[in-house]
Amino acid sequence: MARIRTIKPEAFVSESLAAVSLTAERTFLGLLTQADDQGRHRDHAAIIAGQLWVLRPEHGPSDVETDLAQLADSGLICRYTGPDDKRHLHIVTWHQHQKINRPSKSRLPACPHHDAPASTASGVAALTARAGITEPSPQPHGTLREGSGEVHEHAVNHGTDDEVAGQSDFTESSVRERGGLREAAVTPHGTDLGPRIMDLGDTPSGGASAPAPDTVSAQQLIREYVAGCNHRPPSDFLGHLSRVVNKLLGEGIALAHIRAGLERHRAKGLHPSTLPSLVHEAMNATPPMPTAPVVHRAWTNPTDVEAAFGGDL
Repeated sequence: MARIRTIKPEAFVSESLAAVSLTAERTFLGLLTQADDQGRHRDHAAIIAGQLWVLRPEHGPSDVETDLAQLADSGLICRYTGPDDKRHLHIVTWHQHQKINRPSKSRLPACPHHDAPASTASGVAALTARAGITEPSPQPHGTLREGSGEVHEHAVNHGTDDEVAGQSDFTESSVRERGGLREAAVTPHGTDLGPRIMDLGDTPSGGASAPAPDTVSAQQLIREYVAGCNHRPPSDFLGHLSRVVNKLLGEGIALAHIRAGLERHRAKGLHPSTLPSLVHEAMNATPPMPTAPVVHRAWTNPTDVEAAFGGDL
């Protein structure tokens, strides 16, 4: 069942959405209204086309499948297969941008890549109990202020003057006091199986989810590619090129070789599918062998005319 959702103004300057085509962006915004309260939906192109493109018959299931592939390559959605052997998807940043009043339990299976299984949560609780740390009761959604003990619940009706629903920020520190120990909050996806206990001292900046300084995404390489063009290429072209770059990054190819291939690709104006060949050329092409320079010799009259011309004169 379709629902009213929140679309932030920042969506229209999102670099992730700018890397996909306009139809893929429209499909993504439509999925916000069709996904359940946990951001999940059936990964079925025909169903999604019937929900979002019913009055646009020129954009059929095959086109929607292309949109979903672009969204998955850009990291906006995650596609997975559940225990029922059916394909599902979920919006990766759902809980960051949507605040649901009294959310319903999802009927679709959880994502094995982003949602922590129940066994992980129980393992964290058991290890926490062994360490003598008492876990607090869950706090209601809202704005938490340290030291005040007050929880301010925001309005959930859309269109309120004070604040748009789903756009409140939590101001609670990620490090809580636990009986003299400072414990970092467990990440939402539960990559660790034990309590995150830290020594007394300064909290490291950036957090566990901060990307490495030398990490370069496909979107950044595409932005560099567009910056070197005289005119911005079409969105479908950039979406295809972004998927090819993402695959090359996944193979562990050096950034210098990918950038060199992109430079040659921009100069030649070829199809996105030719980029791997240009990267291969940048990686393995051997420079041509230098040729001996031609030495110019000034003409001089021969001393023996008969020997030089064979007696023809």
